[in-house]
Amino acid sequence: MSGGANRIPETLARRVRLVVLDVDGVLTDAGIYVGTTTSGERVELKRFDIQDGIGIKMLQWAGIEVALVSGRVSEATLLRARELGVMECHQVPNAYKLRVVEDLLERKDVAWEEVAMLADDIPDLAVLRRVGLKAAVANATPPVAALAEWRTTRRGGHGAVREFCEALLEARGELEGVIRRYEEERSR
Repeated sequence: MSGGANRIPETLARRVRLVVLDVDGVLTDAGIYVGTTTSGERVELKRFDIQDGIGIKMLQWAGIEVALVSGRVSEATLLRARELGVMECHQVPNAYKLRVVEDLLERKDVAWEEVAMLADDIPDLAVLRRVGLKAAVANATPPVAALAEWRTTRRGGHGAVREFCEALLEARGELEGVIRRYEEERSR
């Protein structure tokens, strides 16, 4: 399925209490910029789409928790999570994501069917197979795309997260209300 013509089923959307987002390839375009300063300090930069950040905030405003789960450790990811107020930012070397998400669900008392995940590549498969709403970015690898129940029309790092967030809120009947509340609060 793709996002444009197909809606997320309302029954799946209404169950979602937690959205798990992969980082590299979902929140970013999967590229990293690596270098060193003149003093030899390692520098890593990533490009994040600002509209994806607003999408994450929209989920939070609707009372849906967001967790970032990455298979790489990066200061850039932590900085972006802090900037967005995402308290659950987990960076697991070698992509042992399943254990992290299992622990998260136990701590939050959330069931697998109450979780949505937006994914792009094989390190996401162990988690994606278990969640209640399986979603993939437009440029997801074939194994992830085949498993997804819903796909964005946008590529990872280029508005795919925003597209997913809006589709989820629309399916729940909450999108217009979230936008209206945001505008009203900032019009005072």
